[in-house]
Amino acid sequence: MQHMLRKKIKNSLKSSFFPAESLSMIAVNMQITGNVDADHDMRIDGRINGYVRCKAKVVIGPEALVNGDLHAANADIFGTVTGNIYVEGLLSLRSKCVINGNLTVGSLDIQPDADFSGKCTMTQQGSSELSVSLAGLKL
Repeated sequence: MQHMLRKKIKNSLKSSFFPAESLSMIAVNMQITGNVDADHDMRIDGRINGYVRCKAKVVIGPEALVNGDLHAANADIFGTVTGNIYVEGLLSLRSKCVINGNLTVGSLDIQPDADFSGKCTMTQQGSSELSVSLAGLKL
C-alpha cells in the first residue's frame, strides 16, 4: 500500500512539473542575444537577436522582434521579423506584422495589412493550399 501511494505521488509531481505538451515563452521585456533552439511549441513576445529554430509551432506576438532567420514546422507572426523565414507547413502572416526577408514555406496565409518585403518560394505541390489576401499589403 505504501509503495502504491509513493508511486501515485511521484507520478502526480512528475505530471505537474513536466507536462506532456511543453511551451516555451519569451516574455515582453525579455531580450535574448544568441540563437534559440526548441523541440516544442514556443511563443515569442520579447526580442531575439539571433536565429530561431523550432521543430514545432512558433507564435511571434505583436510586440515581438526577431532579428535573424526563423526555422519552424508552422508559424503565426503578429510582430516583426528581419530575416529569412523557413516553414515546412503553414506560415500565417497576421494583420500588422512586418516581415523583411524571404519566405520558403509549405503553405502561406497573408491577412490584410500585413507588411511583407521579400520573395516567397512554395515548397509543396498544389496551389490550392495558398490562401493570400492582397488588400492592404505593402509588397
